[in-house]
Amino acid sequence: GLLKEIGINPIVVHGGGPQIGEMLKKKNIKSNFVKGLRVTDKKTVKIVEEVLSKDINSKIVNDIILTGGKAIGLSGHIDNIIEAEKLNIAFKDSDSNIEKILDIGFVGKPTKINCDAINKNIAKGYIPVIAPLGQDKEKNIYNINADTAAGAIAGAIKATKLLLLTDVAGILDENGKLISSLSFINSKKILNKKFITGGMKPKIETCINAISHGVK
Repeated sequence: GLLKEIGINPIVVHGGGPQIGEMLKKKNIKSNFVKGLRVTDKKTVKIVEEVLSKDINSKIVNDIILTGGKAIGLSGHIDNIIEAEKLNIAFKDSDSNIEKILDIGFVGKPTKINCDAINKNIAKGYIPVIAPLGQDKEKNIYNINADTAAGAIAGAIKATKLLLLTDVAGILDENGKLISSLSFINSKKILNKKFITGGMKPKIETCINAISHGVK
């Protein structure tokens, strides 16, 4: 609400890892992660879609409304906001040192962001709350890392700022100390270092991509 009053138009892109994990556990579906991304088969993507675009999205919208804001729930795949394609992960086999491609199912990466629905709602005074799901030409639905989706949307809309909210302190150096600021060049340098673990790699990549696309 305060941001709106001072003339900033926030756009919220949310994830839902813990809630998706809970729901999969309830339904006895095992979760596997590769490089911080959830392996997502047909059954899993259905649950991901339900949890993200229904449960979490409407909860965030309601929370904003309860604090006096005007919010609207959008989903990357329903509102044609995020066009996506399958994300294949390349990794080197430690025995043969041959690069292999890992198929992690219905996990996608944004190929194109259509800003129409976002801009229309901002013009009406709404805070768009976007679930990070994408769709390809064949209408396959993809689970997209929320940070990646946020960065792609920020780049497409030429946002002034991109803020990534995380449940950890931030990026840690090789001694486990917090790195308080990183230049564009240094962030590229540390990207493939051993100490960059878990979900931090996609976060750094997201920031690099967003800045490359004109986010200030």
